[in-house]
Amino acid sequence: MLELDRHTFEAEVLEAEGPVLVDFWGPSCEPCKALMPHVEELAEKYGQQMKFTKLDTTKARRLAISHKVLGLPTITIFKDGQKVDELTGNGCSPEAVEELIKKHI
Repeated sequence: MLELDRHTFEAEVLEAEGPVLVDFWGPSCEPCKALMPHVEELAEKYGQQMKFTKLDTTKARRLAISHKVLGLPTITIFKDGQKVDELTGNGCSPEAVEELIKKHI
């Protein structure tokens, strides 16, 4: 998974062609840390069909807010630079994330 910051987000997500998953997370978010290994497994499984990225929102708070990420964890799918789908909070189960990926590849 590609680690993003506020300097690389635009090039890696908004200017990318095709689907990009962004895992918005924070180091103090226990559900985020519990979900991360599952998302990394999904990146191994589906990485040829979709780009997988993660963004630590504590280092890019304004960027997260500008994309209306108000709670964690948030898994967002961008396609050709546009946000097309999102899971947040309790909806971010490993199964739900995999379904979201399958829907967009």
